[in-house]
Amino acid sequence: MIPAGASVESMTHVPDINSPEEQTRYERGLAVLAAVDGGSAPAVMENLADIAPALAHHVVAFGFGDIYARPGLDPKQRQLVTLGILTALGGCEPQLEVHVRTSLNVGLTTTEIVEALTHAAGYCGFPKALNAIFVAKKVFAERGLLPVG
Repeated sequence: MIPAGASVESMTHVPDINSPEEQTRYERGLAVLAAVDGGSAPAVMENLADIAPALAHHVVAFGFGDIYARPGLDPKQRQLVTLGILTALGGCEPQLEVHVRTSLNVGLTTTEIVEALTHAAGYCGFPKALNAIFVAKKVFAERGLLPVG
């Protein structure tokens, strides 16, 4: 319920992505992203720039500058969580592909990735786990990492 005398517009806060605070978050996010991504994320951000620059900003500032930069989990642990979540969600195969690459970049082995995706089958079902395995297989093949063993 909107309080008397207020409007939706007056209650909505939209951060200025060009403010110094937002730029600090964005720069921190870019640094984290560069350390783990291996180069594919900038292309994603560039593809968003003309239609949704604020979304591109928030993916970097929030996703990597705030969340991924938190202490408590190392990059390998974060990627295992991300692989499990994207597998369970299903329909996120393009994002899963990026994160399989990122998982390899941060030092997860092909065996660890396959085990994480296989483990997910018990919680989210075989179709989603199979889709995730086929995404991983594509990335492994691109990197010359097949057969997995």
